[in-house]
Order: sequence, then structure tokens, then C-alpha cells
Amino acid sequence: MRQSGYNVGRWLARSLMQECGLASRQPGKPRYRGEREASLASPDLLKRQFKPSEPNRVWSGDISYIKVNGGWCYLALVIDLYSRRIVGSAISSSPDAELVCRALRNALETRPREKRLLFHSDQGGQYRSKKYRQLLWRNGVMQSMSRRGNCLDNSPMERVFRSLKSEWLPVGGYMDIHHAVRDIGEWIQSYYNTVRPHRHNGGLPPCEYEEQWKKATKVS
Repeated sequence: MRQSGYNVGRWLARSLMQECGLASRQPGKPRYRGEREASLASPDLLKRQFKPSEPNRVWSGDISYIKVNGGWCYLALVIDLYSRRIVGSAISSSPDAELVCRALRNALETRPREKRLLFHSDQGGQYRSKKYRQLLWRNGVMQSMSRRGNCLDNSPMERVFRSLKSEWLPVGGYMDIHHAVRDIGEWIQSYYNTVRPHRHNGGLPPCEYEEQWKKATKVS
């Protein structure tokens, strides 16, 4: 209507459209394609025990979609459930097994581990793929999966993505995937991990919460 010279608010525009039997068209959410080699789901070993006693004992991962220039790209994250710190990330135009493998490799390369690690996710085909399971096996990581249709089994990941989309992402999305990579990387390193207070951590950002743990273990 504005293109035709009529300056109306969105509420009036909606009322007029309803009277005319019209509806606005919004881009639908993307649908993930399952991996061809996906196998049966792993059991839920975590059982909503979201408070491990120390870092690098339980990691959690998930994928979400990001609007990019009328289309979509996909963000895979890995968090440490002890502090809710984002320890691995990857962005791609395809929500395939390689995407989640890149995010996990990013975490494995930057987080030293001395004890057995558990990785938890939903039952997405990417996490059930042969490629991903081989990566877990080669690095001695146990796999756990949410029960089918139970999003609360991986609720910490839901909260991370909700924070990203409600507090940081531009309303209209990004110009291209390169802008998305740069801006989301800044969100992780300069805001979410280091500045944003987290109720799970008693109001401390994830990095500061982990530093407190390191100091406490040195004293003991």
C-alpha cells in the first residue's frame, strides 16, 4: 500500500486485508532433510541432569536456522552444560552432518579434556549420521539423545538459541552468510560467553563462572 502512496500502519493494513479476505505471506521455516545414513537414536543417558559437577563432562548441541537475504543458513552450536559456555560453533548453507561435525571439531580443538565426556543432542539425522558418530568414537565421546518429541530433554540449547534470536539477531536477517558468520561470532565471543549474565551461573557470564571453578579447584 505504501508503494501506491498510502501511508497506513500495520494494524490498519491488517484490518483492511482481513475485510478483503487477504493474508500476508511470510517465508516458512526451513525443513531439515534427514541424513541418508542416519541410524537408530542413542539412549537418553543425560536424563535432564543439566548440572554436571565440572566443565568438560557434558556437552550439548543443536541446530537452528538464521534468515539470510530472503533465504536461510544454519547454525550449529555446542555448549558446556557446566557453565552454559558456547565451546563450538559452525554456520553453513546446508544443515547436513558436516555442519555438526565442524561445530564439534571446533569444541574438541579448543577444550582440553581429562575425563570421559558425554555429548547430548536431539534425534536429528545429522547427529545420528555415521560421519558424526565416527567423530565421537574417534575422540572417546559418549553419545546421548533426547527422547523423541521431548524438546525439554535438551532445554539448555533451546534457551541459548532463544537468547540469540531475541537479544541479538537483526529483525530482517543478514545480507549474506559472511555477515552472519562475523556477527554471530562476535555475539559468542564478545557477549554471550563473556558479558551476558546467566541465571544458571548465579548471574555470572559463562567464562567468569568457569574461572571461579578453576580458582576453587586450585585452592582445594
